[in-house]
Amino acid sequence: MQYDESAKFYSAEDEDQDLWFLLTHTRYAIFRAREKELQRYGVSPEQVSLLFVVQALGNKATPAALSRHILRQPHTVSALVDRMARRGLVKKVKDLDRKNLVRVVITEKGQKTYELSTKRGPIHRIMGSLDAKEKKEFRVYLERLLSKARKEIGLDRDELPASEI
Repeated sequence: MQYDESAKFYSAEDEDQDLWFLLTHTRYAIFRAREKELQRYGVSPEQVSLLFVVQALGNKATPAALSRHILRQPHTVSALVDRMARRGLVKKVKDLDRKNLVRVVITEKGQKTYELSTKRGPIHRIMGSLDAKEKKEFRVYLERLLSKARKEIGLDRDELPASEI
């Protein structure tokens, strides 16, 4: 398969580096397509990602849980939640049982924004270039890489043998 002009940077010198470079460029290009789509709704891919995880976690959506799920530093998630709260997309609610715990909940405005963002046109068009078998294989490879990366950065430490910690 032929790649665009950026492929000129790839070499046979370090195949792992070249694959990583291709992966990051592909991810960024898809991200930009999604970002362009979401601009019409006035939200970013990061904000939609957070809305998705808050929705999925329900009443377990704390800043710490969100941080773990979207693989961002706690201070980054805290700042994102604060910006989204100011825009009325989410709100922070004190936990009734544990006074020092804050839960993040989607507001009505956030729910409408989330629903608008579920169209995902560019994602479907781009991913649609793979057939069902290719998607299944691609998922297996990405899950393997993600699992290894999570261990490398210290997530999922309980799954590491003691010699690797």
